[in-house]
Amino acid sequence: MTATGSARICCSVVSCRLFPHEKAAVPQKTDWRRYRDRNRIERMFNKLKQMRRIATRYDKTALSFMSFLNIAAARLWIESLVNGT
Repeated sequence: MTATGSARICCSVVSCRLFPHEKAAVPQKTDWRRYRDRNRIERMFNKLKQMRRIATRYDKTALSFMSFLNIAAARLWIESLVNGT
């Protein structure tokens, strides 16, 4: 405590942290292959959701819904082969 009765807060700017109980964040390593695969799957589901029949689920039975889902996925797969991307 100083002569005026208040405590010293911080001596140097370098050692002072806003929250001293928190440790400095260490950047995590990124698995780029896993990230790429996840991104590819997300984009495929977004393309499937663009098809109105899948998004609104017009089909009454699970079998007919899965059948159309397989047809739509095959269509996307064939388009990717033709476009070469």
